[in-house]
Amino acid sequence: MIICSYNIQYGTGKDGKIDLARIATEIDDCDIIALQEVERYFSSTGLTDQAAAIGDLFPRHFWVYGGGVNLDASLIADDGTVTNRRRQFGNMLLSKWPIQSSRNHLLPKFGMVDQLALQRSALEGVIDTPDVGAVRVYSVHLAHAAAAERQVQISTLNRILRETPSQGGVVTGRKASSHWTTDGPLVDMPPGAIFLGDFNLTPIDPEYELLAGSLDSRYGRISRLDGLVDVWHAVGNDPSGGLTCGSDNGMVRIDYAFMTPDLVDRVSRMWVDEDAQGSDHQPIFVEF
Repeated sequence: MIICSYNIQYGTGKDGKIDLARIATEIDDCDIIALQEVERYFSSTGLTDQAAAIGDLFPRHFWVYGGGVNLDASLIADDGTVTNRRRQFGNMLLSKWPIQSSRNHLLPKFGMVDQLALQRSALEGVIDTPDVGAVRVYSVHLAHAAAAERQVQISTLNRILRETPSQGGVVTGRKASSHWTTDGPLVDMPPGAIFLGDFNLTPIDPEYELLAGSLDSRYGRISRLDGLVDVWHAVGNDPSGGLTCGSDNGMVRIDYAFMTPDLVDRVSRMWVDEDAQGSDHQPIFVEF
């Protein structure tokens, strides 16, 4: 099983051209795909429903979409008829196996005076895979402008990670009526989780430790049983590698795969496609 995460910058490549088909080619035939910066009905990207267009490019995958930014983009005809549309910016999940349930978690947002501040989110999907069983997969995009904002967003992710299994699935209750069970069984919320996406932080930023655990001078990285593990390090890759996005200081690693400890031991390798041209980010891949 191969999973991929890719911040697609609404399909805008290094050449400035918008090409969702190029994005699909670079992802190839991955089993589970997490995308960030997928837009719907922005005039600057051709008023395209990019989620639906990407879904069409992967006809053998199931998919869900979650918008963080969600604005009106409706059309009103001369006779007053309304065509309802939403201008959205958010995350997407695709899977070769059914996405049994999904939730879009809105993350805390700071209102900033000068800097661009967007409503960020973490899109959750429960997928029953043949390789690792049922698992929660999240497509995540954290804030870009302020470490303090990312810190509270990460606190929310950690709460979602730890509290969600005890909350149960999106519908629970042994006495649930047939209204809730006729069309399919209730879906459990598995403890195993994979967080994929653009976290907008590097491994040397202080908030990284809120995700991957603190670093001890004697014992190394302290990973908790109820926490997450940075897959790049867990599989023995070069700690200075895995670079995914350009910055004022050159290429940096800001796109990650974090997993619960029960899953990370099943991973055989992780890599970055350094040749991809479809976005200002490079896609990352993890193989079980």
